[in-house]
Amino acid sequence: MLLAHARRALGAHTLLGSVFMFAEILQIGEGHAGIGDDLVSINTVLGRRHGPLAIAWSNALASPREGHVGIVAVVQPGMPVQPPTLLVNQVAIESSRDERLIRGAAQAGVASGVSDAVADGVIPAHLVTELLLVASIWIDPAARDEEAVFLNFRAATRMALEFGEQGLPHIEGVLAARGTPWNPHFELLRG
Repeated sequence: MLLAHARRALGAHTLLGSVFMFAEILQIGEGHAGIGDDLVSINTVLGRRHGPLAIAWSNALASPREGHVGIVAVVQPGMPVQPPTLLVNQVAIESSRDERLIRGAAQAGVASGVSDAVADGVIPAHLVTELLLVASIWIDPAARDEEAVFLNFRAATRMALEFGEQGLPHIEGVLAARGTPWNPHFELLRG
């Protein structure tokens, strides 16, 4: 009885005979791919359509600001990716080249990465109509290779969604790495 109540209260679903609780608590992921000027980064927040994420999603879409526009990711024109995904660019759009990369290669890469995550079961296909995704994306301002940007966003998006689904990183790893922070833009040098 208690398990049945927990399933109802937490939005649990049975998947392949096991209890599978999905996105009742927001799933937050981070991914990056590429090197040099074609490096990309993405932060994802996946959650239920009927919760605080829905308000944030709608506000971001309805409140563009100079250089930053919410874009609903599409697989093809008129075919939004599922779950609906809102791209929010971290670097301001300052030129037609920036806009083409974000609305073109980046959007297509994110849509493909989300679709890959659904096809691979990272996001259960039967739940996509109940979910929303916000994807905060970063592209190096010097990026030029549209195909590399597409492929890198596809890989980074799939990675971020899997990390979110698995609850990664685990706190033990974070604490173990705290003395040697690094990212693609900075590494603490020790003498």
